[in-house]
Amino acid sequence: MTSASAMDFDLPDYDDLPIVAGMPKGCAWGLFDKDGKKDLYGTLNLLTPGVIKAAGAEIRDGVSISLKSDANMTHMNKLGIPGRRQSVHKVHSLQATGLSQGTGWDDELEFNTQGSSQWDSLVHWQHQPTGMAYNGFKPTEEELSATSTASNKMPTIDHWHERGGVVGRGVLIDYKAYADAKGIDYHPMDGYRITIEDIEAVAEHQGLEFKQGDIFLLRTGITEIIDELTPEDFAKLGQYKLSGVHGTEETAKWFWNKHFAAVAGDSNAFEAFPPLKPDGTLAEITGLVLHPYFLSLFGMPIGELWDLSRLSAYCKKTGRYSFFLTSAPMNVSCLVGSPPNALAIF
Repeated sequence: MTSASAMDFDLPDYDDLPIVAGMPKGCAWGLFDKDGKKDLYGTLNLLTPGVIKAAGAEIRDGVSISLKSDANMTHMNKLGIPGRRQSVHKVHSLQATGLSQGTGWDDELEFNTQGSSQWDSLVHWQHQPTGMAYNGFKPTEEELSATSTASNKMPTIDHWHERGGVVGRGVLIDYKAYADAKGIDYHPMDGYRITIEDIEAVAEHQGLEFKQGDIFLLRTGITEIIDELTPEDFAKLGQYKLSGVHGTEETAKWFWNKHFAAVAGDSNAFEAFPPLKPDGTLAEITGLVLHPYFLSLFGMPIGELWDLSRLSAYCKKTGRYSFFLTSAPMNVSCLVGSPPNALAIF
């Protein structure tokens, strides 16, 4: 059930979304366009002043929790995922660089934005049959090489700063804690597919009600395993079987109808991996279901590899699974992904 409080948009349900020529059912392109200008924010538009103001009521305890994982997730980088280089941190004394004879330090950081906690922008993964990104944009290397946000036409993360970053009410679905409490046979790296029925059961167990504009977080429990990886767990990790949300059209429909502003989780893909074909057989990465629905069709950002362990502990301690959430990603023109720099505030 979605509360009607603090709503500023009257959005159609999934089944009532207007048909977009050449695209599948469930395409929300044009819904947030305004004054003849193509929208670049997608469901982040749901983070209205009214929604943000209402979210401020979540701040009661004066407690802030970082949701950022270590930028150098060594065990993940050992898997040798193509194109995902390990981060490099270099420290320079100011004397050695010739900047100053005084005592001081600079540093440099080189990293792939997908290597640790991240937001996926709306161009990270396209609708594969057409190659189209959110709202009918078709990213190219040339388009993603604009030297300023003003000249950047693509729906990338730098535009988020024009609306103040990502600020709103966060909600945690702690599936790992729920599975432990209920004695469910579950492991974050067994490819367990968390269904909508599972999510609703966890929400009821936690006493959590969703609201339009919520930022939905899912904890699978993988963070703690990666932090203390045993040889057995590393072998599991190498099989690329990751627990997450069950990737189906029905799942996508449910998420749209809840009208979340964004989603994020602690696993690599948010959705379970490997994906399944409609006939139930395993698919390749191009068969991901929720990525094209969320990023390309809905315009709903996906966060991955967030550290939700400390958040889980505090939610369990207080019995509160909603909180004020802020995220100020990097501001670089044409940014496809970024560390979220997210905080949960109670």
